[in-house]
Amino acid sequence: MPDVAHTPLLEARALSASLIGDDGPVQILDSIDVVLAPGETVDVVGPSGSGKTTLLRALARLLPGASGELSLRGEDATSLAPTRWRSIVALLPQKPAIAPGTVRFNLLMPFRLKAHAAEGLPADSDLRAVLDGLGLADIALDRDAARLSVGQQARVALARVLLTSPSVLLLDEADAALDDASAQAVGDAVACFAAGGGAVVRVRHRADDGLASRRLRLEHGVLTEVAR
Repeated sequence: MPDVAHTPLLEARALSASLIGDDGPVQILDSIDVVLAPGETVDVVGPSGSGKTTLLRALARLLPGASGELSLRGEDATSLAPTRWRSIVALLPQKPAIAPGTVRFNLLMPFRLKAHAAEGLPADSDLRAVLDGLGLADIALDRDAARLSVGQQARVALARVLLTSPSVLLLDEADAALDDASAQAVGDAVACFAAGGGAVVRVRHRADDGLASRRLRLEHGVLTEVAR
């Protein structure tokens, strides 16, 4: 049995992935390691096209061609169905899907899927609390989600993920489309999630907001620590 007190929340070893370019296969992830402790927030930076989104997809088990070893609290990923893994290790893409319908309908979407069907629908008060925490106190649950701004839609999508209570958040430029005040609200929500024992990996291009305990740079398939 693993030593729970010292077991990483999420661990990736020798993670590799390649994509087909104009001149053949290109190594995007070259046998990299990622270790996340409970309560930790890690920022991943690097030039455009360096594979940061690919890394998040590999950690979420959404990249079929990836190789390497993944574990969650010391349990090998192969012992967990991909859908179960992704309910615990949740990826918020850079352009999350917002479905036609109300804000409430969008927030409840995951709970209509098999992975969360047994959990029951959250009450409106729970939906309201998460929205308010993301600076969306003025957005009614019955509002048409299509009428929200891009930044508001991005925060509704984050609220939707937070409502599913994952253990690991993978955020692909979650604050890229936001003004400074909204980005601060997202940062506060991330800090609260980490303080509760979760772990966060953020791909970011904005200036360092001081929330991350570590910054990693991905370039030429290699992940290196960035001095603070």
